[in-house]
Amino acid sequence: MQIGVNLLCLTGFVEEQHLPQIRRLKELGYDGVEVPVLRGTTDHYAWLGSELDKIGLRRTTTSVIPSADANPVSSDAEIRLAGQRHLDWALECAIALGAESVGGPLHSPIGQFTGSGPSDDEIKYGSDAHRTLAERAAQHDIYLSLEQLNRFETYFLNTMDQARAYCDLVDHPAFRIMYDTFHANIEEQSQARAIATLGKDLGILHISENDRGIPGRGHIDFAEIFRAVRATGYDGWVTLEAFGAGLPELAAATRVWRPLFPDFETLFSESISFMRKNWADAAPH
Repeated sequence: MQIGVNLLCLTGFVEEQHLPQIRRLKELGYDGVEVPVLRGTTDHYAWLGSELDKIGLRRTTTSVIPSADANPVSSDAEIRLAGQRHLDWALECAIALGAESVGGPLHSPIGQFTGSGPSDDEIKYGSDAHRTLAERAAQHDIYLSLEQLNRFETYFLNTMDQARAYCDLVDHPAFRIMYDTFHANIEEQSQARAIATLGKDLGILHISENDRGIPGRGHIDFAEIFRAVRATGYDGWVTLEAFGAGLPELAAATRVWRPLFPDFETLFSESISFMRKNWADAAPH
């Protein structure tokens, strides 16, 4: 098991000014970071990768579909092509960074809806695009971790039943699902059952409280979640995802309008202790 932090709690674009806080993560015992890849060039991510090497942190990435003009599940062939180019860019940045996984809701634009669930065509377009991307990723020892979101953020992929069927359709060993406890808290009747449904296709576990603040301070039953995850044999990334109110570029997507933790030191130190303890307590007997 490796413990990480999604750096979206700090920024949507990691620069030199953020390195002191990232070094603090290493001091606290984190194994790596999840780097947002929302904009920028491969040269920038190559620089950041070299800095993370110096600090001694491994990394994964998280990306989104930026707009309806680059939607890989669009009915318009030219827009789908633009979506595929965006997926390729996200992968190229991850390669330059030295990332182990490319994650996030890389299926459809956040907050845009059609008035119904995903159509058969949309599922086919998406699975074709993700299979192609997984083939490229595998050549660089990278796997995909596609993220489910709640129904208020996307219509495309909300539940682990849907994710299970989608994984079977993509049918590639480098394609997995990012399980996010915040979204599942909204959509699943039982998180333990949802995790069991996903099984071996769990790519990254996002630990996110019901208010997206510090895990353990809300009402999500993380003891149950950790037991269910360990029962699958999972031994990969356990990544903190929390959001503050200081990122206007993310506020519209995350709907976070108030501070959810007192400071970064409290967030980082309390969260790693919580995750390590829950992981240890959930060890199979």
